[in-house]
Amino acid sequence: MRLLSFLVLFFLVASALAQTEPGIQDNSFLVEEAYNQEFGVVQHISSFSYLADSKDWVYSFTQEWPAPGIRHQFSYTLTAVRPGSFSSQGPGFGDAVLNYRYQLVGNGKTRVAAAPRFSLILPTGDSNRAQGAGHTGYQTNLPLSVVLNRRFVTHWNAGATFIPHARNAAADRASVVSYNLGQSVIWQTTPRFNVMFETFFLRGQGIVSPGKTEWSTTFLLNPGIRWAYNFKNGLQIVPGIAMPIGIGPSAGEKGVFLYLSFEHPFRKLEGK
Repeated sequence: MRLLSFLVLFFLVASALAQTEPGIQDNSFLVEEAYNQEFGVVQHISSFSYLADSKDWVYSFTQEWPAPGIRHQFSYTLTAVRPGSFSSQGPGFGDAVLNYRYQLVGNGKTRVAAAPRFSLILPTGDSNRAQGAGHTGYQTNLPLSVVLNRRFVTHWNAGATFIPHARNAAADRASVVSYNLGQSVIWQTTPRFNVMFETFFLRGQGIVSPGKTEWSTTFLLNPGIRWAYNFKNGLQIVPGIAMPIGIGPSAGEKGVFLYLSFEHPFRKLEGK
């Protein structure tokens, strides 16, 4: 019944949006796409994820700015989190992240694009409630986007995170590292409606006692859809929904991922 409802929703939305208008780019769920913001255009991204087994939920807000054009991009991410292990204490602010991305190869109009990112993680979350890492951290990620043909686009990610002197809820400290891999296939059924299938892998250390860590692994499949509303003033609104499913070491995990993006010009563009 759920599958039937999903298919009915898919065909209804696809039919309603089947017209030639600006397509969807630079909107991602768990996997980054390698397209920086164009000159004069800003993007505001909200996402919410909930995992039923762990009872964890996370809300994030990201704002992306060209600096001043597509070659350089600055953004920041703010989060609200509620770890399932501390659900009785309610949600709180998570760590904030400052991001810089460099458009190394291509852009949104080329077949191949790459935009390495470096991020500074600020310890704004409460580590006593597992809402933050307890120390400044550093993260890198390399998104690579490849257009296969008119209908299919793939995105590939590889990254790592290092947090020296991280702190857990028991006040133990240790340096921790993690690495992430991601891959997605986007089926552009129409310019304004996409079917998405993402794979996300995270291998990271957690603190178990002072100076000691242990490894854990998260492995998720994330099928979903997204669609766009385009307006004459240049505003594009992109809602999306996905259903994370754990496999392998994360078998039995399932959840929901909600997405909403607003992208619009903030200054007069050339020729407009």
